[in-house]
Amino acid sequence: MEVPTVSEPRPDPVKPSHPAGPKQRGRRENLAGYLFMSPWIAGFLLLTAGPMVASLYFAFTDYNLFDAPRWIGLDNFSEMFGDPRWRHSVRVTLWYVVIGTPIKLLAALGVALLLAQKRRGQAFYRAAFYAPSLIGASVSVAIVWKAIFSDDAVVDRTQQLFGINAGGWTGDPELIIYSLVALTVWQFGAPMVIFLAGLKQVPRELYEAADVDGAGKLRQFWNITLPMISPVLFFNVLLETIHSFQIFSSAYIVGGGAGGNACGPADGTMVYTCYLYVQGFENSRMGLASAMAWMLLVAVALVTAVLFWSQKRWVHYEEGGR
Repeated sequence: MEVPTVSEPRPDPVKPSHPAGPKQRGRRENLAGYLFMSPWIAGFLLLTAGPMVASLYFAFTDYNLFDAPRWIGLDNFSEMFGDPRWRHSVRVTLWYVVIGTPIKLLAALGVALLLAQKRRGQAFYRAAFYAPSLIGASVSVAIVWKAIFSDDAVVDRTQQLFGINAGGWTGDPELIIYSLVALTVWQFGAPMVIFLAGLKQVPRELYEAADVDGAGKLRQFWNITLPMISPVLFFNVLLETIHSFQIFSSAYIVGGGAGGNACGPADGTMVYTCYLYVQGFENSRMGLASAMAWMLLVAVALVTAVLFWSQKRWVHYEEGGR
């Protein structure tokens, strides 16, 4: 007798999984990117974009940090333009930018040219010249700088050795601005490093060909070095000009700070941001301070636009264009 065989049930065929389409993969990648960027986006919206929009609104209001803002239209701007101390702060800032920035860049370029030559201890010299850029913006350095240029201090005694009895610079309304210029020139390390990187990219064959033609060092610098590093020079000019317009901490500390007049003797160090601080935090006129801040933003934007327009005339790129 035959025993009937029971056939085992066959498993259902496994359906092949279809890979995600390009659009679906793109959405997942975008979502992952936005998740990684979310801390920066939140910080930008809460700490940068939000305060900027709020300050733009406050610029057209009477706001003192304690009462609700009251809309006054363009009154803050008209008062600002008619304020003689505001005009004085503009002159002091422009003087600082026009004098301090070129001297700082000249010092940075000169030292970079020296360090571009092969010599013993080159790494040490680079680090030593760059160090002031790391600590120069600190409050402690500004305090030391104020002490150096005060009455009967190092600078005053050095002047007396040469028969100059001008006294300390920090107490003289005419000389105190030059102590700030000396402080910013002392911090030439950052543009120096950028100049040094640009000098390393200049082909040595150009100098060899110039030597064959009998060109001297000065002519080589003017006809080879400057045109080849002009993009780096433009970058440093742009960056240092913007930084010079934003000077505050050194002017506030050297000029007096919390222990006296915030803008120096007879407003000698009343740069734009220092007067903005006085109006906003000492006089509690945050609406006027917001209007001043937006005027500074517009001024820096205009200067930047002029620099970008002028680069067509003197900045040379590798492709041969300008």
